Amino acid sequence: MSALNIITYLGIFIFAITGALKARAYNMDIFGGLVVAFATAYGGGTLRDLLIGIRPVNWVNNNGALLLVFAGTAITFLLKTNVNKFHRTIFFTDAIGLGLFTAAGIEVSLRNQLNDPYALVMGVITATFGGLIADIFCNAVPNLFKRGELYATVCAAGGVVYLILKGFNLPSDINLAICVVFVVALRIYSKRKRIMLPDI
Repeated sequence: MSALNIITYLGIFIFAITGALKARAYNMDIFGGLVVAFATAYGGGTLRDLLIGIRPVNWVNNNGALLLVFAGTAITFLLKTNVNKFHRTIFFTDAIGLGLFTAAGIEVSLRNQLNDPYALVMGVITATFGGLIADIFCNAVPNLFKRGELYATVCAAGGVVYLILKGFNLPSDINLAICVVFVVALRIYSKRKRIMLPDI
């Protein structure tokens, strides 16, 4: 299994847990949790594939990836912890998912002959739009639009790092790993230091 496949499957699993935790925080039942988990795990990648023209989209006929969504939801269902702890857990799983899907989205786009700027845009869409759809399902303000949140910005920054490293002809696996770590670290750091973009 390639590094891209590992990152993609890990991202699906992490984002499925994120979505299921979010559904629990909003007092949904297990079916609602599955829907939100599925949207979080697949929303961004589905939009990317539709925009690029990949047919069928990434999750169709992929039973392994679908099982990861069920597994992530089941694990969340079995974890009986205080709902107040979910917000911190959701933040960290979401940060990891952002890093994984930014790297995967850019790499998939480059392999489908997109140029660097559009591959960067597709990486950001892959990482952020699943969470946006899930937040809409939960009737919550999406993280993508929250004032004071460096959300899509950290994905874009990590994507730029990935594209710069690609110019140094480093192995693709190393570039992917560095991109993931950079996005996760920057997301956590910006949240703790309350770094934000200026108002419009």
